[in-house]
Amino acid sequence: MAQHPPEQTAGPVPTAAPQHPPAGPLRALTRPPHLRPGDRVAVVAPSSPVDPERLTAGCAVLRSWGLEVEVAPHVLDTHPTLGHLAGRDADRAADLQAAWLDPTIAAVVCARGGYGVHRMVDLLDWDALRTAPPKVLVGYSDVTSLHEAFAQRLGVATLYGPMTSAATFLTDGPTAEHLRRTLFRPAATTVLTSATAGTLVPGRARGITAGGCASVLAAERGTPGARPSFAGAVLVLEDVNEQPYQLDRILTQLLRSGALDGVAGVALGSWSGCGRPERVREVMLDRLGPLGAPVLWELGFGHGPSSLTVPLGVPALLDADAGVLTLEVPALDVPAPDVPARAERGH
Repeated sequence: MAQHPPEQTAGPVPTAAPQHPPAGPLRALTRPPHLRPGDRVAVVAPSSPVDPERLTAGCAVLRSWGLEVEVAPHVLDTHPTLGHLAGRDADRAADLQAAWLDPTIAAVVCARGGYGVHRMVDLLDWDALRTAPPKVLVGYSDVTSLHEAFAQRLGVATLYGPMTSAATFLTDGPTAEHLRRTLFRPAATTVLTSATAGTLVPGRARGITAGGCASVLAAERGTPGARPSFAGAVLVLEDVNEQPYQLDRILTQLLRSGALDGVAGVALGSWSGCGRPERVREVMLDRLGPLGAPVLWELGFGHGPSSLTVPLGVPALLDADAGVLTLEVPALDVPAPDVPARAERGH
């Protein structure tokens, strides 16, 4: 991997970007039921090793919300030879699958990101997972691969939000509170904005929310089950510790692969550790501006010091001029009063 960006030199005018077969626009996904006090949630670790003290603290927060918390058997494992993984691939996959298939579990919350989902996602029995009713999945960063898989293979809307062992979840009150309200009162969290939100490319657009961590989305290209493109999407993008030239490479890969063909709009999140913000803005404008879609700068989700929970798979209106992303339906389904919610969750 190149360690430094190449010098800019004079050369021939680049040819037009390759054309890709058109892909159908995204459709809204099935929204799982919202949570209620007394619901059981499972904590899993699909990626990197989890700090025990942070895990305990994060589970305590969930319990303070009136939830029953079950920690999956292998959450505190570490791979016997690869210390960057939270246990063996098969064990991490088994924990996630068991939680999703358990009819008493209403939500699956990832303990942390890091790296590892790419190694275990194809070990899941997707035919079996499709037999379970939809439930909430929460996570960000490396969990982007699970969000994509659940969208493509299960048709289930998910939450790009903080994890139980994430520093922001444990130290930033607004981050935890926004997740809590999204889980329990989703109708109260349909308007997403932040003090840092601003216009990068003006305009308004409607689409289905999709996306996540930019480098993980780039790594998804060419893998089994990867979507042809994000046509019709309000694409949400953020990342951490990727320098501007690396972000350029990531976005260029997404462009060249056809992933960004037909994108309706882009909502950018945090770019912590990615260098000077003005340099990051320049890269985003250079790579995303030619799409002809509105682009919103720094909506305040992802790896930043404070983070919104962003639903994926729901229709939304992006207003880059006003710095707002408005969900056209709540993130989670609120059953009608005469429908027993617990029956829907398998209780």
